[in-house]
Amino acid sequence: MSAGAEGRSGLAAEAKAVGEGSTLRRVVFGALVGTALEWYDFFIYGTAAALVFGQLFFPGFSDVAGTMAAFATFGVAFLVRPLGGFIFGHMGDRIGRRETLIVTTLLMGLSTGLIGLLPTYEAIGVWAPVLLTLLRMCQGLGAGAEFGGASTLLAEHAPQGRRGFYCSFSQMGVQVGLVSGTLMFLLVGLLPDEQLFSWGWRVPFLLGFVLIAVALYVRLRVEESPVFRRMESARQTVRMPVLEALRRYPRNFLIGIGAHICDTALAYFYATYTVSYLTGQLGLSRSVALGGVVLYGIVVILLQPVYGALSDRIGRRPINIFSVVFSAAFAFPFFMLINTGVPALIWLALIVATALGWAPMIAVQGAFYSELFGARVRYTGFAASRELGAALAGFTPLIFAALVGITGDAWWLAAGFMILLALISFVAFYFAAEGKDLDIAELDPVHGRSA
Repeated sequence: MSAGAEGRSGLAAEAKAVGEGSTLRRVVFGALVGTALEWYDFFIYGTAAALVFGQLFFPGFSDVAGTMAAFATFGVAFLVRPLGGFIFGHMGDRIGRRETLIVTTLLMGLSTGLIGLLPTYEAIGVWAPVLLTLLRMCQGLGAGAEFGGASTLLAEHAPQGRRGFYCSFSQMGVQVGLVSGTLMFLLVGLLPDEQLFSWGWRVPFLLGFVLIAVALYVRLRVEESPVFRRMESARQTVRMPVLEALRRYPRNFLIGIGAHICDTALAYFYATYTVSYLTGQLGLSRSVALGGVVLYGIVVILLQPVYGALSDRIGRRPINIFSVVFSAAFAFPFFMLINTGVPALIWLALIVATALGWAPMIAVQGAFYSELFGARVRYTGFAASRELGAALAGFTPLIFAALVGITGDAWWLAAGFMILLALISFVAFYFAAEGKDLDIAELDPVHGRSA
């Protein structure tokens, strides 16, 4: 080969590498921003349920019963999240990951914005909680496919050996959504109660209309997964991804369900129920409770790529197992610390519990689930199995509220319940195969087949 030809070849290779790097950056940014905006929508409902929905939509109930009723509407979204996983997972495996994420963005944003326009019980009576529940269900449908789609897109764009690192950015987006949603309620929570309960609580939800435009702009600039493009061009997509996922991967489907129970329960325990416990049970201010959530959320955001990169070196399985074991071991110390009522100790408890227990598990989740299923059914298997686990754990804030509220102050029951949930996910992780070296483009990897 001549020197000129070699030079042109080198320049072409360099241009290709630059192009691929630019594409990957757009995918990472799209997953991070899109997921953050969608989960902002989902998380603000939990905070509102803990602070204001009981009085606004269930005014005839006692404080404990009103909070439990609000948490019940919060949990309804988890019942429909598996349906969203099946419906949009099917779309993602049939028509593409990117197009499906655009649909879920619209569904989530519109549902959230409309909640901000709802009249309360005082205005329209029983129709207020009915409409609130229906819109919460729409949020659940969108959330049921959001994380699975964003993580699948990242996994299929990521270079071999860096999948854990890049997939951690989808989970980072979830935590950015949590922190930004909590910050919004921290700001409106500074209003006098009269203004907070009359119009202030609506502001975080009405922002959902604005955030639709931002999320759509970001996601329309993201390219479709190269793995899906190859399958589509070779006509290797399957007609019924749901049935194919269940037929080929029954064991991994069950693992996917069990694996998501502990982290779902802990996510809403720390971000939602703890707010209710600190303000209602211990009588602390909203700023102390929400400030703790913001602090631990920031720590978790910073740790996501760290744990993701670590999983590329030592594997997803050891990190997952460590995470659930620590969460179980810290359940009783956690309550002992927050029951002191000292803000510094409360914040310490939240930071330690999430940084060492919850953060490792969620950081590797995108890569872990992407490796459970082959390329043709990845979106469906990922979203459906994960969201079935979420459905089983979605009412845990209600259960925590019942265990502590009805019994008076039996916090040790809630701590024991946390340990039980950790044990369920421990079993799932114990029987899961390690997938960090798996070729993500394989249609039916040996790793993923049922034994």
